[in-house]
Amino acid sequence: MKILIVEDEPKTGEYLRQGLSEAGYVADLVPHGTDGLHMALHGAYDLVILDVMLPGLNGWQVLQSLRERGLQMPVLFLTARDQVEDRVKGLELGADDYLVKPFSFAELLARVRIILRRGPAGNEGTMLRVADLELDLLRRRVSRNGKRVDLTAKEFGLLELLMRRHGEVLPRSLIASQVWDMNFDSDTNVIEVAMRRLRMKIDEGHSVKLIQTVSSSSGSVAADAAPDPALHCGSGFGGAGSWRLVPGGDRAALRGAGSDNTGRQAASDRGNTAQCKLGRRHALAPG
Repeated sequence: MKILIVEDEPKTGEYLRQGLSEAGYVADLVPHGTDGLHMALHGAYDLVILDVMLPGLNGWQVLQSLRERGLQMPVLFLTARDQVEDRVKGLELGADDYLVKPFSFAELLARVRIILRRGPAGNEGTMLRVADLELDLLRRRVSRNGKRVDLTAKEFGLLELLMRRHGEVLPRSLIASQVWDMNFDSDTNVIEVAMRRLRMKIDEGHSVKLIQTVSSSSGSVAADAAPDPALHCGSGFGGAGSWRLVPGGDRAALRGAGSDNTGRQAASDRGNTAQCKLGRRHALAPG
Protein backbone atom coordinates (compact mmCIF):
# COMPACT_ATOMS: atom_id res chain seq x y z
CA MET A 1 0.00 0.00 0.00
CA LYS A 2 1.16 3.53 -0.73
CA ILE A 3 1.70 6.25 1.86
CA LEU A 4 2.48 9.91 1.20
CA ILE A 5 4.51 11.75 3.85
CA VAL A 6 4.30 15.56 3.77
CA GLU A 7 6.98 16.70 6.23
CA ASP A 8 9.38 19.64 5.90
CA GLU A 9 11.87 18.56 8.59
CA PRO A 10 14.40 16.43 6.63
CA LYS A 11 15.48 14.08 9.43
CA THR A 12 11.92 13.38 10.57
CA GLY A 13 10.74 12.88 7.01
CA GLU A 14 13.52 10.45 6.11
CA TYR A 15 13.04 8.59 9.40
CA LEU A 16 9.37 8.10 8.56
CA ARG A 17 10.02 7.13 4.96
CA GLN A 18 12.65 4.55 5.89
CA GLY A 19 10.63 3.09 8.76
CA LEU A 20 7.47 2.72 6.72
CA SER A 21 9.41 1.21 3.82
CA GLU A 22 10.93 -1.37 6.15
CA ALA A 23 7.40 -2.13 7.41
CA GLY A 24 6.42 -3.09 3.86
CA TYR A 25 4.79 0.10 2.58
CA VAL A 26 5.66 2.19 -0.46
CA ALA A 27 6.40 5.59 1.08
CA ASP A 28 6.93 8.87 -0.77
CA LEU A 29 8.25 11.99 0.93
CA VAL A 30 7.67 15.65 -0.02
CA PRO A 31 8.69 18.68 2.09
CA HIS A 32 6.27 21.27 0.67
CA GLY A 33 2.54 21.67 1.19
CA THR A 34 1.75 22.60 -2.42
CA ASP A 35 3.72 19.64 -3.77
CA GLY A 36 2.07 17.39 -1.19
CA LEU A 37 -1.40 18.44 -2.34
CA HIS A 38 -0.49 17.80 -5.98
CA MET A 39 0.86 14.32 -5.23
CA ALA A 40 -2.12 13.44 -3.04
CA LEU A 41 -4.50 14.47 -5.82
CA HIS A 42 -2.75 12.49 -8.54
CA GLY A 43 -0.83 9.69 -6.82
CA ALA A 44 -3.51 7.17 -5.73
CA TYR A 45 -2.26 7.00 -2.12
CA ASP A 46 -3.87 4.87 0.58
CA LEU A 47 -2.84 7.24 3.39
CA VAL A 48 -1.35 10.71 3.85
CA ILE A 49 0.80 11.53 6.89
CA LEU A 50 0.62 15.29 7.11
CA ASP A 51 2.47 17.93 9.12
CA VAL A 52 0.65 21.18 9.90
CA MET A 53 3.44 23.75 9.70
CA LEU A 54 4.58 23.45 6.09
CA PRO A 55 5.96 25.88 3.50
CA GLY A 56 3.50 26.84 0.78
CA LEU A 57 0.17 25.45 1.91
CA ASN A 58 -0.06 24.42 5.55
CA GLY A 59 -1.49 21.08 6.61
CA TRP A 60 -4.95 22.50 7.36
CA GLN A 61 -5.15 23.91 3.83
CA VAL A 62 -3.92 20.69 2.21
CA LEU A 63 -6.54 18.59 4.00
CA GLN A 64 -9.31 21.09 3.32
CA SER A 65 -8.44 21.12 -0.40
CA LEU A 66 -8.49 17.31 -0.53
CA ARG A 67 -11.91 17.10 1.10
CA GLU A 68 -13.35 19.91 -1.05
CA ARG A 69 -12.31 17.92 -4.13
CA GLY A 70 -14.12 14.87 -2.82
CA LEU A 71 -11.03 12.81 -1.96
CA GLN A 72 -11.69 10.73 1.13
CA MET A 73 -8.26 9.10 1.47
CA PRO A 74 -7.27 8.71 5.14
CA VAL A 75 -5.13 11.49 6.64
CA LEU A 76 -3.07 11.28 9.82
CA PHE A 77 -1.76 14.56 11.22
CA LEU A 78 1.74 14.29 12.69
CA THR A 79 2.66 17.65 14.19
CA ALA A 80 4.24 19.50 17.09
CA ARG A 81 1.03 21.47 17.59
CA ASP A 82 -0.29 19.86 20.75
CA GLN A 83 -3.10 22.16 21.87
CA VAL A 84 -6.57 20.71 22.24
CA GLU A 85 -7.97 23.25 19.79
CA ASP A 86 -5.43 22.09 17.17
CA ARG A 87 -6.50 18.47 17.58
CA VAL A 88 -10.15 19.45 17.34
CA LYS A 89 -9.53 21.55 14.23
CA GLY A 90 -7.69 18.74 12.47
CA LEU A 91 -10.39 16.18 13.22
CA GLU A 92 -13.18 18.56 12.24
CA LEU A 93 -11.47 19.22 8.90
CA GLY A 94 -11.68 15.49 8.19
CA ALA A 95 -8.47 13.95 9.55
CA ASP A 96 -8.66 10.31 10.63
CA ASP A 97 -6.12 10.62 13.45
CA TYR A 98 -3.85 13.15 15.14
CA LEU A 99 -0.44 12.32 16.65
CA VAL A 100 1.77 14.83 18.44
CA LYS A 101 5.57 15.10 18.11
CA PRO A 102 7.77 13.82 19.62
CA PHE A 103 6.28 10.44 18.88
CA SER A 104 7.02 6.73 19.14
CA PHE A 105 7.39 5.08 15.74
CA ALA A 106 5.81 1.92 17.11
CA GLU A 107 2.70 3.91 18.05
CA LEU A 108 2.67 5.67 14.67
CA LEU A 109 2.92 2.33 12.85
CA ALA A 110 0.09 0.88 14.94
CA ARG A 111 -2.12 3.86 14.09
CA VAL A 112 -1.23 3.57 10.40
CA ARG A 113 -2.22 -0.09 10.36
CA ILE A 114 -5.51 0.59 12.14
CA ILE A 115 -6.42 3.39 9.71
CA LEU A 116 -5.57 1.26 6.67
CA ARG A 117 -7.58 -1.68 8.00
CA ARG A 118 -10.53 0.58 8.63
CA GLY A 119 -10.36 2.35 5.27
CA PRO A 120 -12.00 5.71 4.50
CA ALA A 121 -15.57 4.54 5.23
CA GLY A 122 -16.19 1.07 6.59
CA ASN A 123 -15.04 -1.49 4.03
CA GLU A 124 -15.07 0.94 1.10
CA GLY A 125 -11.33 1.42 1.43
CA THR A 126 -10.52 -2.31 1.44
CA MET A 127 -12.47 -3.53 -1.59
CA LEU A 128 -12.25 -2.19 -5.14
CA ARG A 129 -14.85 -3.19 -7.76
CA VAL A 130 -15.05 -2.52 -11.49
CA ALA A 131 -17.76 -4.42 -13.36
CA ASP A 132 -17.36 -8.10 -12.30
CA LEU A 133 -13.76 -7.57 -11.20
CA GLU A 134 -13.04 -7.37 -7.44
CA LEU A 135 -9.80 -6.58 -5.61
CA ASP A 136 -9.52 -7.13 -1.83
CA LEU A 137 -6.76 -4.91 -0.44
CA LEU A 138 -6.62 -6.59 2.96
CA ARG A 139 -6.53 -10.21 1.80
CA ARG A 140 -4.56 -9.32 -1.34
CA ARG A 141 -7.00 -11.31 -3.46
CA VAL A 142 -8.47 -10.68 -6.89
CA SER A 143 -11.50 -12.33 -8.47
CA ARG A 144 -13.45 -11.90 -11.68
CA ASN A 145 -17.02 -13.12 -11.95
CA GLY A 146 -16.47 -14.93 -8.64
CA LYS A 147 -13.40 -16.85 -9.85
CA ARG A 148 -10.10 -16.20 -8.07
CA VAL A 149 -7.23 -14.74 -10.12
CA ASP A 150 -3.69 -15.31 -8.85
CA LEU A 151 -1.38 -12.33 -9.37
CA THR A 152 2.21 -11.48 -8.51
CA ALA A 153 2.89 -8.53 -6.19
CA LYS A 154 3.65 -6.22 -9.14
CA GLU A 155 0.59 -7.36 -11.06
CA PHE A 156 -1.54 -6.71 -7.97
CA GLY A 157 -0.12 -3.19 -7.64
CA LEU A 158 -0.64 -2.56 -11.34
CA LEU A 159 -4.26 -3.71 -11.22
CA GLU A 160 -4.91 -1.68 -8.07
CA LEU A 161 -3.70 1.47 -9.84
CA LEU A 162 -5.89 0.75 -12.88
CA MET A 163 -8.94 0.09 -10.72
CA ARG A 164 -8.51 3.14 -8.52
CA ARG A 165 -8.35 5.28 -11.65
CA HIS A 166 -10.60 3.25 -13.94
CA GLY A 167 -11.72 5.04 -17.07
CA GLU A 168 -8.63 7.27 -17.05
CA VAL A 169 -5.89 6.84 -19.64
CA LEU A 170 -2.75 6.17 -17.60
CA PRO A 171 0.55 7.06 -19.29
CA ARG A 172 3.53 4.75 -19.15
CA SER A 173 5.49 7.26 -17.06
CA LEU A 174 2.78 7.34 -14.37
CA ILE A 175 2.60 3.55 -14.20
CA ALA A 176 6.40 3.38 -13.90
CA SER A 177 6.53 5.86 -11.03
CA GLN A 178 3.50 4.52 -9.14
CA VAL A 179 4.04 0.76 -9.44
CA TRP A 180 7.80 0.43 -9.94
CA ASP A 181 8.69 3.61 -8.00
CA MET A 182 11.17 4.74 -10.64
CA ASN A 183 11.52 6.51 -13.95
CA PHE A 184 11.96 3.93 -16.69
CA ASP A 185 14.58 4.10 -19.37
CA SER A 186 12.82 4.51 -22.71
CA ASP A 187 14.31 1.27 -24.09
CA THR A 188 12.75 -1.10 -21.54
CA ASN A 189 9.58 -3.07 -22.23
CA VAL A 190 8.96 -4.20 -18.65
CA ILE A 191 5.61 -2.36 -18.41
CA GLU A 192 4.38 -3.81 -21.69
CA VAL A 193 5.34 -7.32 -20.58
CA ALA A 194 3.65 -6.87 -17.18
CA MET A 195 0.54 -5.42 -18.82
CA ARG A 196 0.33 -8.31 -21.27
CA ARG A 197 0.52 -10.87 -18.45
CA LEU A 198 -2.03 -9.00 -16.36
CA ARG A 199 -4.39 -8.66 -19.31
CA MET A 200 -4.16 -12.40 -20.01
CA LYS A 201 -5.03 -13.21 -16.39
CA ILE A 202 -7.89 -10.69 -16.14
CA ASP A 203 -9.47 -10.79 -19.60
CA GLU A 204 -8.73 -14.23 -21.05
CA GLY A 205 -11.92 -16.27 -21.32
CA HIS A 206 -14.21 -13.24 -20.87
CA SER A 207 -16.23 -11.65 -23.66
CA VAL A 208 -15.82 -8.16 -22.18
CA LYS A 209 -12.18 -7.07 -22.18
CA LEU A 210 -11.57 -4.60 -19.36
CA ILE A 211 -7.93 -3.63 -19.93
CA GLN A 212 -7.40 -1.58 -23.06
CA THR A 213 -4.52 -0.15 -25.05
CA VAL A 214 -4.99 3.40 -26.33
CA SER A 215 -3.07 4.89 -29.23
CA SER A 216 -1.19 7.99 -28.10
CA SER A 217 -1.18 9.63 -31.54
CA SER A 218 -4.75 9.02 -32.72
CA GLY A 219 -6.51 8.50 -29.39
CA SER A 220 -8.12 5.29 -30.68
CA VAL A 221 -8.56 2.16 -28.59
CA ALA A 222 -7.26 -1.22 -29.67
CA ALA A 223 -8.50 -4.64 -28.61
CA ASP A 224 -5.33 -6.53 -27.74
CA ALA A 225 -4.71 -10.02 -29.02
CA ALA A 226 -2.49 -12.71 -27.58
CA PRO A 227 0.39 -12.52 -28.17
CA ASP A 228 0.45 -8.82 -27.38
CA PRO A 229 1.64 -6.86 -30.42
CA ALA A 230 3.71 -4.70 -28.09
CA LEU A 231 6.10 -7.63 -27.78
CA HIS A 232 6.68 -7.66 -31.54
CA CYS A 233 7.13 -3.96 -32.24
CA GLY A 234 10.91 -3.78 -32.48
CA SER A 235 11.56 -0.18 -31.49
CA GLY A 236 8.01 0.24 -30.20
CA PHE A 237 9.00 0.73 -26.56
CA GLY A 238 10.48 4.18 -26.91
CA GLY A 239 7.22 6.13 -26.78
CA ALA A 240 5.10 7.25 -23.87
CA GLY A 241 2.53 4.44 -23.82
CA SER A 242 -0.71 4.51 -21.83
CA TRP A 243 -3.38 2.08 -20.60
CA ARG A 244 -6.81 2.23 -18.99
CA LEU A 245 -9.40 -0.01 -17.34
CA VAL A 246 -12.89 0.65 -18.72
CA PRO A 247 -16.04 -0.82 -17.11
CA GLY A 248 -17.84 -1.11 -20.47
CA GLY A 249 -15.08 -3.17 -22.04
CA ASP A 250 -13.46 -2.79 -25.43
CA ARG A 251 -16.66 -2.98 -27.47
CA ALA A 252 -17.92 0.43 -26.35
CA ALA A 253 -14.48 1.99 -26.49
CA LEU A 254 -13.79 0.71 -29.99
CA ARG A 255 -16.87 2.41 -31.38
CA GLY A 256 -15.67 5.32 -33.49
CA ALA A 257 -11.97 4.52 -33.01
CA GLY A 258 -9.78 6.12 -35.65
CA SER A 259 -7.62 4.22 -38.11
CA ASP A 260 -3.86 3.89 -37.84
CA ASN A 261 -1.29 2.87 -40.43
CA THR A 262 1.48 1.83 -38.05
CA GLY A 263 1.95 -1.86 -37.17
CA ARG A 264 -1.69 -2.97 -37.55
CA GLN A 265 -2.62 -6.63 -37.08
CA ALA A 266 -5.71 -8.75 -36.46
CA ALA A 267 -6.72 -8.77 -32.81
CA SER A 268 -9.80 -10.90 -32.27
CA ASP A 269 -12.48 -13.02 -33.91
CA ARG A 270 -14.70 -9.93 -33.94
CA GLY A 271 -12.40 -8.38 -36.52
CA ASN A 272 -11.03 -5.62 -34.28
CA THR A 273 -7.47 -4.47 -34.82
CA ALA A 274 -4.59 -4.15 -32.41
CA GLN A 275 -2.24 -1.26 -32.95
CA CYS A 276 1.49 -1.67 -32.61
CA LYS A 277 3.17 1.68 -32.34
CA LEU A 278 5.65 3.80 -30.44
CA GLY A 279 3.16 5.44 -28.14
CA ARG A 280 0.98 2.86 -26.37
CA ARG A 281 -1.48 3.71 -23.65
CA HIS A 282 -3.51 1.33 -21.57
CA ALA A 283 -6.71 1.55 -19.58
CA LEU A 284 -9.27 -0.43 -17.46
CA ALA A 285 -12.88 -0.43 -18.76
CA PRO A 286 -16.36 -0.75 -16.43
CA GLY A 287 -18.87 -3.47 -17.50
